[in-house]
Amino acid sequence: MPPKEPRLLKVGVLGCGPIAQAAHFESCVKGRNTELHAICDLAPDLLERMAATHQPRHAYSDYSALLADPEVEAVIIATSDAFHVPAARLALEAGKHVLCEKPLGLTVAEVEELRRMVWRTGLVLQVGHMKRFDAGLQAAHDFVTHEMGQMLALKAWYCDSTHRYAMTDAVQPTIVTSKAARKPEGDPKADLRRYFLLTHGSHLVDTARFLGGDLVEVEARLNQRFGAYCWFVDVAFANGALGHLDLTVAVRMDWHEGFQIYGEHGSVTGKTFNPWFYRSSEVDIFHEATASTTRVLGADGHFYRRQLEGFAESVLQGVPMEGAGIDDGVASVRALVAIAESARTGRPVKLADVQGGVV
Repeated sequence: MPPKEPRLLKVGVLGCGPIAQAAHFESCVKGRNTELHAICDLAPDLLERMAATHQPRHAYSDYSALLADPEVEAVIIATSDAFHVPAARLALEAGKHVLCEKPLGLTVAEVEELRRMVWRTGLVLQVGHMKRFDAGLQAAHDFVTHEMGQMLALKAWYCDSTHRYAMTDAVQPTIVTSKAARKPEGDPKADLRRYFLLTHGSHLVDTARFLGGDLVEVEARLNQRFGAYCWFVDVAFANGALGHLDLTVAVRMDWHEGFQIYGEHGSVTGKTFNPWFYRSSEVDIFHEATASTTRVLGADGHFYRRQLEGFAESVLQGVPMEGAGIDDGVASVRALVAIAESARTGRPVKLADVQGGVV
């Protein structure tokens, strides 16, 4: 646990559900420049349990009360996807900086409106694409940006496993639930195609954009068999590189996630692990000039804590954001809508043509 710095960002966490319990509460407590100042949830039993466990200074059952707390400087939005944009708007209106779980929203229209609000307020909004704080991916990004030269092609895959829950249950804290927890209208998992694309596809798309840059066109195919969903997506990058994305839920094997990048002065291969193992990706960078391969150790694999620390640095010190900003969040939602549309129609979709679509 890193030592605390003199100036701490006072954070309020909205939502006491699974992602807050497994990631955000601990990150606030352990972060070198953060303090868990307040938590908020409508479920009284859940709020009481989490307050006793993590000991924030305040526990609120009303979001407006949390936002009215003058000491709260930033809000982590750890709610269901449907509540992300409304909660972020209220936080910005209250003058609070925002770290919002991914995906940023469900429609292009709502995230574009949120972007205009971020621009207008001048506040920091970071999207919770925590893989950008994986030391292995950061090393790959630095090589691609500064040494590799032109990119020829990028392949990336995100394949959830049928054995994932057996593995994560062994390492995650016991998740506390409540019958009084607020849920969105309808069951988000009633449409698994949409749910998987939002939940897992947002990670895959952001990794591709982080390493390869902006996407300009996608052509997607979807295959559904024996309860599994497989998207194969051919993509075109703005830099002229070709790409292929594989999103499969769930493979009958171990968690399978990674990427390959072919460039002018070298190549990169990466193997990424289930995030709850807090293990940095094994990324091998091949340097053509020396015919040698390097790999960073990435000893600190707590991506959620590192993400929050980077967010706090942007807020407290005004340093450029390392994580995914509002433009990245909008671009990710736009790409997911384009993939969904292409899979439905069987035709390529240019991202610039996607306006107010729904994933």
